[in-house]
Formats: sequence, structure tokens, C-alpha cells
Amino acid sequence: MKTHSRRLQCRGLDFHVAHWGENAPPQLVLLHGWGDCGATFAPLCAHWARRAPVAAPDMRGFGQSAHSGPHYWFADYIADLDALLDALSPAQPLALVGHSMGAQIASLYAGIRPERISQLVILDGLFLPDTPSDQAPKRYRSWLHQLQDPPQARVYADFHSLATRIQKQHPSLSAPRALEVAKAWAGEVDGGIRLRMDPRHRMRGPLLFRAAESKAIWQQITAPTLFVDGGQSAFAQAIDHTERDDRRACFRRRDDRMIKDAGHMLHFDAPEQTAACIDEWLVAQGWPGGGASHATTQLHAPT
Repeated sequence: MKTHSRRLQCRGLDFHVAHWGENAPPQLVLLHGWGDCGATFAPLCAHWARRAPVAAPDMRGFGQSAHSGPHYWFADYIADLDALLDALSPAQPLALVGHSMGAQIASLYAGIRPERISQLVILDGLFLPDTPSDQAPKRYRSWLHQLQDPPQARVYADFHSLATRIQKQHPSLSAPRALEVAKAWAGEVDGGIRLRMDPRHRMRGPLLFRAAESKAIWQQITAPTLFVDGGQSAFAQAIDHTERDDRRACFRRRDDRMIKDAGHMLHFDAPEQTAACIDEWLVAQGWPGGGASHATTQLHAPT
């Protein structure tokens, strides 16, 4: 199914949004992870768009959305999502799927604006370790040093060179699929191909992650939530099982699934299995159409 592009002006920035399905307000929105963009969700979105419109925005400084530097503050992603959803689907709640960084954004938004989200799906996310307060001085010093010498955009000879590098990092991708990802991640410039992502995203900001703050917000979520984990993901090792269970206990109505042979990039490693897993769960929750019944959601151990 062909991807359609749309430009939206939100919060003073130009955002790119990929669309699949009918030209109508989306009933499902996907949020990409760090370094990624909405277009790489195409194999999943084409599956769902047979029944309802689907959209995947590029967050600020990623993909074809505008750069906002010199700094990127996480709270801006949540405010951006609020404005984007008001533009995309102002009248109806919708299903929200987030991967990695996008999972953190989606989960916080679902607790801050619970009335806007009918179903929530977390793809291999919420593994960011809590940061002790005594790390603050070092983080601020490091940030100041980075400001003096900010990272530069990476340039490649051509799309095939970038695709080869992507395929080495993600060997589950076929050569044609790796080329599609390369064309989604980069654009032509004089002298080669440059990643579209703002290189300042590589700077580590001074603010510390406080897990307690996220937990307080997650406890406000009313939407049924599905966690889909990659069985081979290294990200899950960032926190121990006790902390993982403590975080997920914040979600009132929750299901857990695991795709055993997939790594962190579920939509790269197992797109069909990931789409089918989510689709089965969404149908059980009454999607598409909003107004899903929460009564059937139960707590399950990972399978």
C-alpha cells in the first residue's frame, strides 16, 4: 500500500506525517524511536490500513520534520504529539503505538491526556534506567563540552552505501528493504547522501531521567495497554526484572507479548509477526472505531 505524505504546522515547526489508507482522520498513530522516522513503519501500517487510516509522524529533528535545535527537550515531544493529534484527529480518541523513544512519549502522553487514547501499544520500550542525582554534575559538564563542539551530520557516498551499513547493523533486513530504510533516513546533498536526523540529537542533554515521575504519570493511564518485547533485544537488560515489573504494574489494564526471534527493532526484524500480534490484540479491544471496551483486557505473562 502506497505511503502518502502530509505537512503540518504545529508549535511553530513544520512536521512531516506519513499516511496509509483512506484520506480521513487516522484511527491509529505510530511514534518512531530515536534515529528512526515514521516511514519505516510501512510494513506494519500497510497491514492495518486495509481497515482504517493510519499515520506516523516524524518527530522534531527526525526524518523530514524540521530541526528545532540547538537543544531538544523531551517535554517538547509530548507537546508536539498533543498538537499533532489535535490536527490529525481532533474529535475522536485513537490507538497509539510507540517504539523505544516513541514508547516513552506515547506512554507519558496517554497518562497526561487519557481521554485521547483508546488503546496503547508499547514496542520494546520503557527500559530507560533511572539516573541517580549524583550524576547531575558530570552530566552538566559533559553537556557544556558538547555545546562547544556539536556533532556534525554524517554523509555517505550514495543510498546504496548507507543501505549496506544499515544491513550490517540490521542483518534481518533484505537488501531492497535496507535501501527503503536508507531513503527514509537520508536525503541527497552536494557530495553524497546525508542523514536527515539533526546531528544535535546525538548530544546527551543535562537533564536526568526520573523513573518515579514517569510512574506517577503511567498510573493515570486508562487505555488498555499491550507490551510487545523483542526476545533478542539488548535494551531490556538496561533495567532488572524487579524494576521492569514495577513499571508495568503502573498500567491498570495490561497484556504482555514477546516475539522471541526479534531484537529491539521489531518492525525491522519481524514486521509481519509484530503487525499480526498487535492487530489481534487491537481487534480484541474493539479497534478500529474508538470507544473500545476495556473489560476484556487481562494481565498475562509474556509468551
